[in-house]
Amino acid sequence: MKVGIIGSGGREHAICYSLYGLIEIERLYCFPGNAGTSRIAENISLNLENFNELKDFIKANKIDLIVVGPEKPLVDGIVDFLEAHNIKVFGPNKLASQLEGSKIFTKNLCKKHNIPTAKFGIFDNIDKATLFISKTEYPIVVKADGLASGKGVYICENDKEAKTAIKEIFEGKFGKAENLLIEEFLKGEEMSYFIITDGKTIKKFETAQDHKRALEGDMGKNTGGMGAYSPSRLINKELDKKIMSKIIEPTIKGLREIGTNYKGFLYVGLMIVKNEPYLIEYNVRMGDPECQTILPKLKSNLLEIFLACCNEKLNEVSIKWKNKKSLCIVLCSKGYPDEFKTNVLINNINQIKLNKDEYCYHAGTTKNKEQVYSNGGRVLSFAFLSESFSDARIRIINSINTLNWENGFYRKDIGFKVIDE
Repeated sequence: MKVGIIGSGGREHAICYSLYGLIEIERLYCFPGNAGTSRIAENISLNLENFNELKDFIKANKIDLIVVGPEKPLVDGIVDFLEAHNIKVFGPNKLASQLEGSKIFTKNLCKKHNIPTAKFGIFDNIDKATLFISKTEYPIVVKADGLASGKGVYICENDKEAKTAIKEIFEGKFGKAENLLIEEFLKGEEMSYFIITDGKTIKKFETAQDHKRALEGDMGKNTGGMGAYSPSRLINKELDKKIMSKIIEPTIKGLREIGTNYKGFLYVGLMIVKNEPYLIEYNVRMGDPECQTILPKLKSNLLEIFLACCNEKLNEVSIKWKNKKSLCIVLCSKGYPDEFKTNVLINNINQIKLNKDEYCYHAGTTKNKEQVYSNGGRVLSFAFLSESFSDARIRIINSINTLNWENGFYRKDIGFKVIDE
């Protein structure tokens, strides 16, 4: 069987690695992939905006399954396009992908189906939004409506910060903005909760805690994610039941009512307030770096899970997990999430020796004449399994020190809330 994976980040390398070596798989392709995927798959450089170009390659090379990693192709309707050409593809269709493609779409769905979330207002120009914040209490949250690579959310402590956020969004910092969202600030702790569904059956796909802020102590600017650990320290049986019954099941039901089934991974970003879950956001794919944190724990065959999901037979598959803790630290280019250098040699990459249950996933990397260079803000994700989060973190930091990459920085405190210093 031939399988293609769309994307170039750490999430896609983790998916590729989990599929690599399965006896059912004859060949793996990555579109476009990175230096890490090039070792276990064939990287293909195509214009992913041109669905016809991708379709022609898939047909010519008789690829049996396409797995879509990132959000943009999903929101742009790649699943609908490929399915219309009889190509099996894992991921939600264009309408279902509006859960991530439009925060306003999701908020309106929450309102209709009584899904617990922060109170909100929708504004279509600067004047209306500015008038609203002049009458509100701080802190508040200002959000761009569309895709913003995890960066279109502002937590504003005062009038000045809120006005800056509104101005930047409407002036196009995250693309053309017809609307923005202003929400109440919920005081609690965030949690990442994952499911996989074929539109009929819903199965849990582990929990994680993500560290979004660039600096230690959860300070500094928001990033795409500086590290994560799994399972979340917040999860318990009562909370798990509430998440499924109050948030996920009504969402899947609500999508059915507007004429679509959700197929694929669903990331549920939650705020937990006194053991009550509130929906912050949906992502219509695995998170990054949560994917790199969770997949090493999977005991079951990932290909079987993907195919069962595509064929609406998820109820026939058992998803089993290793009884270990997982921690992931992301090594970033200095300057991220602002300006940073690219095309910097990572000269000691081959010095890293990984043992069982130790993984180094590439994200912002590229290969040239057998040398590995950085080409992004988040460069490598180190994910280790252990009986304890503390042990995993110590071993990861030792590996990063072995790498000794002068252009990199990372957070040494990932998992600080579960690790007793």
